[in-house]
Amino acid sequence: MTVTDAKSFQAAAKASDQQMADLHRYLDLITEWNEKMNLVGPSALAAFWPRHAWDSAQLLQHAPDAKRWADLGAGAGFPGLVLAIMLKGTDDAHVHLVESMAKRCRFLSEVVKTLGLPATVHNSRAEELQLTVDIVTARACAPLPRLLGYGQPYLRTGARGMFLKGQDVVAEIEEATKSWRFEYDLIPSLSDPSGRILVVEGNARART
Repeated sequence: MTVTDAKSFQAAAKASDQQMADLHRYLDLITEWNEKMNLVGPSALAAFWPRHAWDSAQLLQHAPDAKRWADLGAGAGFPGLVLAIMLKGTDDAHVHLVESMAKRCRFLSEVVKTLGLPATVHNSRAEELQLTVDIVTARACAPLPRLLGYGQPYLRTGARGMFLKGQDVVAEIEEATKSWRFEYDLIPSLSDPSGRILVVEGNARART
């Protein structure tokens, strides 16, 4: 299903009216805060539903039983805040939003508080935390060789990686294999024909 607006997003993501209300409020908050700090570009706001909301929410279709998530380099909240909105009301669900920039953490905290989301904001570098989660994810955070380093503490404790990547993912994988050993799968993105979801299974570790 092609997502172009809120209505088609709701159908594709099977979102409830309450989830849609939270997503609309989230969009309002991004728009408000964007006037004070550069969270996303103006064109990104215009493409909120297909480019950001659906790109994020699709992860739940590939990991429907996952309840504990960590979003590395959470930024403006994609995919972490969208996941938290979609998981709100689910028993034991929790999303860890990991962001090293304090000003972005203030925005993330405001959204979590305003919407009452099952999420915790960590003003920290990803590799410095010890969190046990089902899925570690990231979007536009870093090239894969560095991203695997950020995600190693989560992967080695049993998490599965689900990273939203673009058309250069194959080249990133080739570069990453020079420093890391890992098993992976590529899933076509539902939001972008050129995008892929990179699924990393097992531990990622430096070659010796």
